[in-house]
Amino acid sequence: MATSAGLYFSHNKQMKKQFESLKLPNYLSGVLGTANVLGVTALLAPRQTLLKEWAYSGFTFTFLGAAAVHLATKQNKAAVAPLMSLAVLAASYLTRPFDRKLAKATQI
Repeated sequence: MATSAGLYFSHNKQMKKQFESLKLPNYLSGVLGTANVLGVTALLAPRQTLLKEWAYSGFTFTFLGAAAVHLATKQNKAAVAPLMSLAVLAASYLTRPFDRKLAKATQI
């Protein structure tokens, strides 16, 4: 995610071509780059479990949205990469240490 943020901010030629093929506006690269930097920072921040939950959910929406955009523009093979990234993200989320998880809410 940090690498893709760098590509978004550097206005990489390949990234720009991909945005054009998906018919996405150029300004979106800055928005996605900023969101990626904030998400990575949240995941690396010590003892910020609630913030990490939000980062995981944000990355989940990003990967699902990327796959949906690829599918909507008939780039079916390209949709595989964000779905694979989502699987890696899910594995990271499910296998994180207990002290990095939110405490389960108690029922009244």
